[in-house]
Amino acid sequence: MVKKILLACSGGFSTSMLVQKMVEAAEKKNMDIEIIAVAEENIENHLDSDVLLLGPQIGHKLEDLTKELEFPVFVINMADYGLMNGEKVLKETLEKVNIGGI
Repeated sequence: MVKKILLACSGGFSTSMLVQKMVEAAEKKNMDIEIIAVAEENIENHLDSDVLLLGPQIGHKLEDLTKELEFPVFVINMADYGLMNGEKVLKETLEKVNIGGI
């Protein structure tokens, strides 16, 4: 079960807005998931995460991070990121790690 979702982007600011939308979506479904945003240089401080979502602007780091980390790494869909569609991003993330939920 996913307990912690980590979002990362260049500075951690734009993903912070998306985190709030994802938290709201999780709360509506009574899901107990911690969702946080960090700048890309702080990913290594959160190796207790269950999944990492990369902002599209750092999507080029997907291959390297997938090799380095022991948990799944995905790039957030650019349209969903731009629209700050937290519910859809959360749903797709949980589906990708075979949990479902929303």
